[in-house]
Amino acid sequence: MSELLARLERGPVICAEGYLFELERRGYLQAGGFVPEVVLEHPEKVAELHREFLHAGSDVVEAFTYYAHREKLRMIGREELLEEINRQALQIADGVARESGALLAGNVCNTNVYEGGGSDATVRAMFEEQVGWAAEAGVDFVIAETISWLGEALVATEVIKERGLPAVVTLTAHKDPQMRDGVAPAEACRRLEAAGADVVGLNCGRGPATMLPLLEEIREAVAVPVAALPVPYRTTAAQPSFQSLEDPAWGDFPEGRPFPTALDPFTCNRYEIADFARAAHELGVSYLGVCCGAAPHHIRSMAEALGRTPPASRYSADMSKHAYLGSDPTVREAYRDYAEKL
Repeated sequence: MSELLARLERGPVICAEGYLFELERRGYLQAGGFVPEVVLEHPEKVAELHREFLHAGSDVVEAFTYYAHREKLRMIGREELLEEINRQALQIADGVARESGALLAGNVCNTNVYEGGGSDATVRAMFEEQVGWAAEAGVDFVIAETISWLGEALVATEVIKERGLPAVVTLTAHKDPQMRDGVAPAEACRRLEAAGADVVGLNCGRGPATMLPLLEEIREAVAVPVAALPVPYRTTAAQPSFQSLEDPAWGDFPEGRPFPTALDPFTCNRYEIADFARAAHELGVSYLGVCCGAAPHHIRSMAEALGRTPPASRYSADMSKHAYLGSDPTVREAYRDYAEKL
């Protein structure tokens, strides 16, 4: 049994994602193309974020190779960096994982060239490159994520399993929750399980409120562990994906919508993420995380909701000593009395 599956038998596994958005917010990655050039230009920042997520409670260090595939690098005219950026990302992640004993994960994702079965050979070649480098780096498993075509996800699963590695395969449900080849998420996950995926589920696209109903259907459809990594945004039945969110308070967006750089008003607070973690776990979801938009405090709240005390919990809120809102006897009564006027 792989180390990943052994850990899942003992309890939930938390995998922090969200590197694209967090490094964009910090000023080290360009929104739009979302190519992880930061891996080469500022490797210390990638390592720093890996460590922050571990400090907050993540069990996994995921190599930042999302969108480090041939098509994305071709689009920015840097295809010659393909192998270097992948090997560097894997080396950074491996170094941090070794410091902590965390699981090391490789990563492949939506290729943005898949358009049906006629694309199988093209995407297979792209996956084989990245999975091959991940295997050589000694990863514990490979994540195939943010894929909205079942056919593409099946190719990714095949490539990962051919390398003898555990496969965590997570699909993305957009406004229409069906995969782009017309298959419902639960049925798609059932087929991925049949193809050999070790963990199946959903990531990205939807926030907690609009992902949970789909997770219930998936849990009933498969026997393998189920994964859930929503975006930390308040999606609704009317606007079920973070790309579809509309902000009535502001309309002058560069691209006509809040996504991806003006989602701040929709951000879930840490308590909402904790509620999601508990609800998903009660459904039987055992591989949990947060995707685009995640920050370390979200991961800490998820870990604490699952009964853990990660190192970051030392600094979890204790309002008892707040100057105005505190209940501690040392708080001056005149200040407590003034609290309602704040």
